Amino acid sequence: MTMHPLATPLSVPARPELTGGRRVGVLICHGFTGQPASVKPWGEHLAALGYAVEVPRLPGHGTTWQEMNRTSWVDWYGELTRVFDKLCLDNDAVVVGGLSMGGALSLRVAAEHPDRVSGVVVVNPAVATKRFDVKLLPVLKHVLPSMPGIVDDIKKDGVTEHGYPRVPLRAAASMFGAWPALAGELSRITAPLLYFRSTVDHVVDELSEPLITGSVSSRDVTVVRLEESYHVATLDNDAPRIYADTADFVARVTAL
Repeated sequence: MTMHPLATPLSVPARPELTGGRRVGVLICHGFTGQPASVKPWGEHLAALGYAVEVPRLPGHGTTWQEMNRTSWVDWYGELTRVFDKLCLDNDAVVVGGLSMGGALSLRVAAEHPDRVSGVVVVNPAVATKRFDVKLLPVLKHVLPSMPGIVDDIKKDGVTEHGYPRVPLRAAASMFGAWPALAGELSRITAPLLYFRSTVDHVVDELSEPLITGSVSSRDVTVVRLEESYHVATLDNDAPRIYADTADFVARVTAL
């Protein structure tokens, strides 16, 4: 299967001489039907500061939506945990984060491994929706292979995330089907949480934010409003703020 030229994962080792002698890792995950290109600049900013950074390519992403239809939430989470385990072995502290579904997957990692996650950073994460058609997916996925999707929900002109223009329905059904269990696990999250939320988002509706912030057990929760970005804020007008605030957050929550 041919991979998109920008879908190569990012993997940069720690430079402890830049981070006070400690090895600190950051795991960043892209979203549903997206690929590493949507979050690589975020990761590259952190890598330049000396942090070990991993931006994996989730199975079925960065190739074709048809291939993605042969993968599921279990596959995506499995890849993320594989990379997370590697970061934990190589570093003294690890922060996890992601965009959209990548944020949801990162929340799952934080819920499953509260003793190994020093902090969580999410950008427009999705764990719930008010869309009625989602309830039809268990049937629709057997009738239709895909539907038109929302791609490049970016306010900044001339920017693309290089995602799929169609939503593979079998894959989508697995993601939506995983949300109730994830919602039930959010209370297990104790790590500090940095939550970026675009005020205008044409992909993720308003249900996820109160569910997440109201369910986690974290005592340290910061919500940042992004006024000049749409869903893919990591490539949008507010991207520099996301990068800078994340760097400050990582430094704070991993300090001894």
